[in-house]
Amino acid sequence: MEFHKIARSGQIPEGVVRRFFVGEVEVALARSDGEIHATSNYCSHLDCLLSSGKVTDEGLLCSCHGSVFDYESGEPLQPPATRPITVFPAMEKDGHVFVGIDDELAEAAMRRRAAGSRRLSPPTATS
Repeated sequence: MEFHKIARSGQIPEGVVRRFFVGEVEVALARSDGEIHATSNYCSHLDCLLSSGKVTDEGLLCSCHGSVFDYESGEPLQPPATRPITVFPAMEKDGHVFVGIDDELAEAAMRRRAAGSRRLSPPTATS
């Protein structure tokens, strides 16, 4: 697994969630009780941005419908979400945040609930 430097430690203050990218993978970074947590950026319920959510004592709160996800496992602790989100290993070193991503985690993080279902069909040519 490769660790990627994606942020300065000061960019993620206590109680804040922010969005960062590693290539095409969106990562939500949150700090709770001084510890950095890295997850996929989309709620498993309806693809809302978790980086718009809140840090709580219980876990990461999605701002759209109130689902809460465990920081360590990604498991939903509060409905309506029933599926976990992807969790990435994260560490801080020399004032920077590093997130571990391999192909399997990247694929899981980019898999969206409604992949394709919200897309409009391309216009068809009419004669």
